[in-house]
Amino acid sequence: MTYTTEILGALEPAAIAQAAARAAEVLAAGEVVAIPTETVYGLAASALDEGAVARIYEAKGRPSSNPLIVHVASIEMARRCVARWTDEADRLARALWPGPLTIVLERSEIIPDVVTAGGATVALRWPAHPVAEAVIAAAGVPVAAPSANRSNELSPTAAAHVARGLAGRIPLVLDGGASDVGIESTVVDLTGSSARILRPGAVGLEALEGVLGEGAVIDTAPVSAANEPLRTPGAHPRHYAPRATLLVLPWASLDELAALLGARGLDPGEAHVVTRAPMRGTATSFASVIELPADAPSFARELYGTLHGLDAVGARVVVVESPPDDAAWRGVADRLRRGATP
Repeated sequence: MTYTTEILGALEPAAIAQAAARAAEVLAAGEVVAIPTETVYGLAASALDEGAVARIYEAKGRPSSNPLIVHVASIEMARRCVARWTDEADRLARALWPGPLTIVLERSEIIPDVVTAGGATVALRWPAHPVAEAVIAAAGVPVAAPSANRSNELSPTAAAHVARGLAGRIPLVLDGGASDVGIESTVVDLTGSSARILRPGAVGLEALEGVLGEGAVIDTAPVSAANEPLRTPGAHPRHYAPRATLLVLPWASLDELAALLGARGLDPGEAHVVTRAPMRGTATSFASVIELPADAPSFARELYGTLHGLDAVGARVVVVESPPDDAAWRGVADRLRRGATP
């Protein structure tokens, strides 16, 4: 189906209320709506409506083996989505929700198979964004909401990014401004004997251990058997990718980078470079050099928007400076690794 995609502003309280009411109408009709969250924009449908959730997969071109995160607007709503609300879940939710943390638990019978890719677990998050919260409250149901982009492409952090990728494929986009976090949520699995990080994000190991206790969380990459359904989205090796060739490389200066690209048979003049402040070396060798902030939260906030901008101008090669090897940068490093060209 082809839609005339409507974009509604939702920046002021009155506009948020009107936009949420309109979104609730669309969701009740079994359709999908792109909504802003503090992490990235999500493509929402009622998590209790199997047909509506199927429209998410159709709009994104997403494989049915990739589960969805269910977004809620209260702990009570979250509890209805799971078979057992654990003490660990309650402590994390009360300390870190609303926020960029997704909790994986055994699902309840109200969550259909299409949401979890047939798995026994469900991933839950309460987003810290007034528009997302207003939409969920107005709809009165939890919403399944992966990132509002075509499958495996860059997640959107602005309404314009959503429109560029999904215009004509969805009926409604709510424009709540730029996402504040800029990368997807941390995912922590609470179904085993120990809490386990399945996807790094803005909520790090230290914050989780601050709630659950030191040593209570296993900091690891996701591991699934070949025949086991995925417990979290974003676990495929190729994900979060711009249209351009993306290279992630270390360098001491831009001059060193120019020589490094030349040694690889690449023309530095065709490369758009994303570096951390302060800029080191000569920028004139490259198609462009974009300087992002040197701290991890600010870098993450601007990363996807920068890559979207480079895709929009037709960049063929983008080189991003390798992030530092420390805990604060794990989420950024994970997204760059998955988005990099093999």
